[in-house]
Amino acid sequence: MADDRELLARVAAHDEAAFRRLYERYATRVFCYALTILRNRHLAEEVVQDTMVAVWEGAATFKGSSRVSTWIFGVARNQAHALLRREARGARTANEPLVLPDPAGQVERAERVRSALERLSPQQREVVFLAFYEGLSYQEIARILGVPEGTVKSRMYHAKRALAEVLA
Repeated sequence: MADDRELLARVAAHDEAAFRRLYERYATRVFCYALTILRNRHLAEEVVQDTMVAVWEGAATFKGSSRVSTWIFGVARNQAHALLRREARGARTANEPLVLPDPAGQVERAERVRSALERLSPQQREVVFLAFYEGLSYQEIARILGVPEGTVKSRMYHAKRALAEVLA
């Protein structure tokens, strides 16, 4: 099984099979991440498509100084924020509630967590998603968000406190 770096190198050479495999690995993850930012399923789906097109077109620009996942989530974040800017100038709004997948099937618990996540600021929700759902380090999250690592730690601290209060 090819690792992400190998797949991305093949995508840079316009290998469609490698792109399909990379798409299969990341589309759902990018969708969930975009949903934490946009809070709208349709807009998140649009970001997945925009992100994967950008990955196809920009694979050769990957410098290798981070994990491929960090790079792809950075692309997704840029796409989501560009979409938010376009939406702010347009007519649509992003008011659909946050929906995260529930792989364990514990619907009641998942609903409590979703409700608790809704109470976080968008910045806190984004940090929580990247850390807990994607398993990224604070350093990687800081790189994606373009903020100092201390800012990521602060956002996570406040998010954990808020979640603990709501879920207790």
